[in-house]
Order: sequence, then structure tokens, then C-alpha cells
Amino acid sequence: MFLNLPPTRIFSEPWTLESRESRLVNACRGKTRVAYYYDFPDGSTFRYRVHNMIRVLATFDPDVSVTWFCREDMPHLGNIVASLDVLIICRARYTASLNEMISRARHAGCAVIYDVDDLVFDQDFVHLLARTLGLDFDADSVCDFWFGYVGRIGAAMRLCDRTITTNDYLAERIRKWSGGEVRVVPNFLNEEQLDFSREIIDAKRASNYARDGTILLGYFSGTPSHNRDFALIEPALIRIMTGDRRLRLRVGGYLSLGPAFAPLADRIEQLPMQNHVNLQRFIGETEFNLSPLQNNVFTNCKSELKFFEAGIVGTNTIASPIFSFRQAIVEGVNGRLSRAQEWDDKLLAAIADLDGSGEAYRVMAERAFATCEVAYSWRHQRDVIRASLFSP
Repeated sequence: MFLNLPPTRIFSEPWTLESRESRLVNACRGKTRVAYYYDFPDGSTFRYRVHNMIRVLATFDPDVSVTWFCREDMPHLGNIVASLDVLIICRARYTASLNEMISRARHAGCAVIYDVDDLVFDQDFVHLLARTLGLDFDADSVCDFWFGYVGRIGAAMRLCDRTITTNDYLAERIRKWSGGEVRVVPNFLNEEQLDFSREIIDAKRASNYARDGTILLGYFSGTPSHNRDFALIEPALIRIMTGDRRLRLRVGGYLSLGPAFAPLADRIEQLPMQNHVNLQRFIGETEFNLSPLQNNVFTNCKSELKFFEAGIVGTNTIASPIFSFRQAIVEGVNGRLSRAQEWDDKLLAAIADLDGSGEAYRVMAERAFATCEVAYSWRHQRDVIRASLFSP
């Protein structure tokens, strides 16, 4: 585990401090008016696909006024929607009110765009989604929910002029499904994440990556649906940890460890969900960030955020070779890619990088940081966001 990192801090999500009145006023300022719509603001998709986009435009594009709405704002919008130049509907499910809002915007000449970050719009893939998430697809309640959820997202997407998504693989799935135009804006790190992450990697550098002698393997689950993904590495983890008492496992978020881990319980730490800023510290303490995913159409639509959350704090990643990880990670240079049958070998090779002075580890960590600082910083996203919203 890495030592001497800055402490965690009290943090509130910025959007919780914004009043409806201020957001409605912001919609009417500026030469060009942009608004995002998201059903219920949260700390996952809303942060990456709405809040982060707004922060970039508000900071680096002074001629654009940009704000967001949610479902509870609907009765208060009045004629505001008709005054917009661009309306982005982010992963929202069809409702009559949403249909009415989109119709009102389009009638007024506003461009309406749908933003989606997952393969959750095509009902032909509901069975794959359910299997990947480990759901009982024989249960009527599961079928009813997921066919309804995916169908409503697809219905809302079809009302829009074009789509924005997170990577080229998912973009191609959308084109095949809709026949429409799709543009790509990647997920990226926001200002708060970057500032705290800079403090973390600066502390690592100042101490020459000082460690306490243990080796901390981190698995950070963002949702309760990753048990089948983690199962890919369970046998390898148990074998490697049993043979090397330096190894400890840190599990963050939602994950239920099976009984096979019981003999290793004294070397396993389970963290509750963290806000996205303090999560950077817990990732920064770990030597290795593990990101196993089943390899199928659904998972290949996922973004690479688990790589850049780790790389920006100088933590090396071992990940399954889904599309987005293959685009971000150069094997053995700024991280490692592991197929299902390779996890023992890749873990052992990664641990060997810490031998002696640990120079091999530091070199890879610094390369990962350099990749993430350039490709996934909010400061470098203005042009790609503008092109997705305004280019003909």
C-alpha cells in the first residue's frame, strides 16, 4: 500500500447546491442556449454525461449558456424549452411529458440530441444484458422491468435528431439500430477529481512511491451488478493471495465475496461506496486496480473510466480486453490486459514489477498518468463537445 497520501475530505456534489431558479435563469442567458435533461440526478451517469459536460462549456465557452433539468422541473419549464438552441436528453425513459417537451423544442427549431452511455436501447439485447448482470430472466418481474426500461429508452432516442455516446463500438451499435447519426464524446475526469488526483500523485512522487511492504489489489465496483465480472478473477486471486502473504484485497462498493475467500478474510478490506473525489484516494493507495469484465457485446459498449480513474493517481490497471480498454491501454506500457485464462500470469507479472526498486512499476504508472492527463482531462474536451452539439 502506498503511504503519505493526502487525507480524504468533506465533499458535496455541486449540483445539489444549485437551485431550480438559478438553473432556469441560466437557460435564458448567452448567445447560444444549451440544456441537458436527465430524469433523476445521481452520482454516476449524471456526473459524467451531464455535469461534466456543463462544467466544460460553462468554463471554456463564454458565449454558451448551459444548464440542466430533471423530471421534477417539468411543470416549471414554461416557454424555456422553446428558447433553446440545443436540448440533450441523457439516458431518459419515454414519458408523455418527455415527448411533449421534445416536440415543443423541435417545433421551435431547437436541435434535440440523445446521449446514451450503455447498450440499453435495443430490446434484442435485453437477454444478454440480463445474463451479464446475473439476473433471473425466467422471472416475469425481471423481464417486465428490463424490456420496459430498454424499450422506453429506445422510444425516447427515436424522438431525437441524433445521438451522442461514449465510444466507437457503442456508436456503431447505435447506427445499426437507428440508422441515424452518432457522435462520440468520451467520459472524462472533472475538475474536482483532477485537482485531488494531482495532490495524490504529487505525494507519491515526493515520497518516491513509498510503500509499507504490503501489496494492495483494488476492485472498485460502481454498481451492484458486477458479481459475474468479479467471478472471472476469483480463482486467480485466491491462488495468488494464498501463495503470497504480502497481498491484500480492497473491495470498494457493491460486491458480495463468496465463501472461498473466508480463509483470506484477515487480508480483505471492504469499503462502502465513496464519493468520486475521495474514491481517488482509495484507488491511489492501491498498487493494482483490477477491472475484469465478461467479454460480450454488452460489456464492449462500456467506457474506460476504471482505467483513467486509476491512471490519474499513478495506480496501474489490469483489465479485461474489452473495446474501450484496448483503445486506452498499451499492453505492458501503461497497463495490462488480461483474457479470462491469463489472470494468474498477469497478476504475477504485475507483482514482479514491484521487485527491487520498483522502477518498472513507477515507469508504467507514470505512463498511465500521462495518458490520462492528456486524453481524459476536462480541460481538453471543449472541441469534441462543441462538435457533437453544434457541427452540422
